[in-house]
Amino acid sequence: MIIREIDRKDNIKVKKIIQDSLESLGLAIPGTAYFDPQLNDLHQYYNSLKHANYWVVELDKEIVGGIGIAPFNEQDKICELQKLYLTPQAQGLGIANKLMDIALSFASQFYTKCYLETKHELSAACKVYEKYGFTLLPKPLLGSEHSAMNAWYIKVLD
Repeated sequence: MIIREIDRKDNIKVKKIIQDSLESLGLAIPGTAYFDPQLNDLHQYYNSLKHANYWVVELDKEIVGGIGIAPFNEQDKICELQKLYLTPQAQGLGIANKLMDIALSFASQFYTKCYLETKHELSAACKVYEKYGFTLLPKPLLGSEHSAMNAWYIKVLD
């Protein structure tokens, strides 16, 4: 397994993983990452932001998922954990934990809190976030873009 920063050549594969995952969950709807304009060039998007990054994970030279960190509210030193998706064959192998470790370690260098948006129905994802010390919020933070989400979490970074 190799975890590395996204490269331009990875854009199409990562977009497919994200959209296929959302389709399989019935979430290919407005208000989710499915329609994010930056999906067409995640490499450029994350590289254009200060204190942001996106990592991909490869198994047998095939990209099977990724995770991102981007600024959410720079004034309050809050970042957002974004686009943690894995192909079905990569799930259940502990890869999400490795991605979370890398992303949160990076985030803690620049931010004091990390925010994320998901759906309660994605219970496996929610368990991972809670395991990492994210706590459920009663409503989204101001500036939230994904209106279809119904679970919002925050974590104080070490």
